[in-house]
Order: sequence, then structure tokens, then C-alpha cells
Amino acid sequence: MEKKSIAAIREELNNTPPEQLQAQIDLYRGDGRKGVQSIVASQEKRLQKYEAERIRIENLCQFEKKYEEYTYICGIDEVGRGPLAGPVVAGAVILPKDCRILYINDSKKLSAKKREELSREIQEKALAVGIGLSTQERIDEINILQATYEAMRKAIAALPVRPSLLLNDAVTIPEVDIPQVGIVKGDARSISIGAASIVAKVYRDAMMEEYDRMYPGYGFASNKGYGSAEHIEALHRMGPCPIHRRSFLKSILQER
Repeated sequence: MEKKSIAAIREELNNTPPEQLQAQIDLYRGDGRKGVQSIVASQEKRLQKYEAERIRIENLCQFEKKYEEYTYICGIDEVGRGPLAGPVVAGAVILPKDCRILYINDSKKLSAKKREELSREIQEKALAVGIGLSTQERIDEINILQATYEAMRKAIAALPVRPSLLLNDAVTIPEVDIPQVGIVKGDARSISIGAASIVAKVYRDAMMEEYDRMYPGYGFASNKGYGSAEHIEALHRMGPCPIHRRSFLKSILQER
């Protein structure tokens, strides 16, 4: 029987899902061709990375396991506390107890493409997803911390399922009658908080890209409202636009 070409074997293994890869690697391990052995070695590294990621994600479920007696564990996180413009946005996510979505992490550690892929997967697999925001006007009116809490409460209220427990990224949300656990650096230590971080970030980034079309010149599509050099220069040149947080601009505008 004629052997498969090296190119065909490469394509076959590249298209094999990681969970089925070990059997395919074993199938070609005895093929003495150097090209095939190179492919096998490469796929073994791919499998090692996959297994390491599975272990990392299992460790990311430590708090969900610790509080497993709660039926609906909800991760809460926010994005956009530091920008000069735009809203602060909070995400709330309840995942099934057996849910293991690979590559979930603190949203800041992921590329924009990966965040968007994961956000879609999270929304497909989650039991519930809620988004809440507080506008720049509210931030100026009640301050960023209170506006952040307000956005979190709105995200919880937007859930179609009432959470049994909240896992929050480092904070305790006032005026909420649901048990809460604040976890320092929670978006990198809890799969639920990491998922909330990702959906909130993707949502807010899309808003800022739309604002870039409405208010060109500030670079909102790239800086997402943060104080980049381009953004500061535009503020000095054009002044603030309707989505700027006036309470964040006092020192910057005084420099003009």
C-alpha cells in the first residue's frame, strides 16, 4: 500500500482536533521519513501546549469549585475606569458548572481577535450574560467608583437568571443583596470573572469604534478613549467632544 505523502500527513494532523491528536501522532510515529518525524515532533509540541492550557483552565475554576454549593455563580468585571472618554462597562457571566472554555484570561492579556472569538463562545455557552454601563455624564456626576458600581448593578439586573453568588474582581458592590466574594486579580484567577472581563471589553471596544466614526480625530478606534499621545494632542487642538469625561480633563486642559 502506498504511503501517504508528507504534505497529506501534515494537512491531516493540522486538521485533527487536539483531543484526538494523540492517536494520530501514534499512527505516524513509526514512519521513518524525516519529514514525517518533523511533523510528529511539531504536533507533539502542539499537544503539550493544549494539555498545559487544559490544566491552566482547570486551575482557573478554583473559586467556582470552592463555592460549588451555589447553583448560579456569576463572575463580574468592568472595563473602562481609566479612559478620558466613553462609558465604564461591566459584564456579568454565569457559566455552566462543567464549562471549560480554553484561553479565557484577563481580557488585557488577549489580542482583539482572540477576545472577539472568546466573547462569541462565551455567549453561546453561558447560562446568562448581562452588560451594564454608566455614561460619561454619570461618571462626572457621581465619580468613577460609584459609576463602576452602578454599571455592575445594571449588568446583574440584565441577567435573565438571578445569581446565587457573585465573584467580583477585587471589589464588593454596594446595594446588592446577593452574597459576594471579592478576588484580587480575579480576571486572571477565576474563569467566570475572566469571561465577564472579555465580554465587557469586546462590548466597550465596539462602542468606542462607533464613537470614532461619530467624533473623528481623537483616535477612539485605536486608543479606546485612553490618554494616548494622539488623544491628548487632539484634545489640545480641538477641545473635548460630547463623550469626554469632563472631570478627567481638568489638568489636561489646564496645560493648554
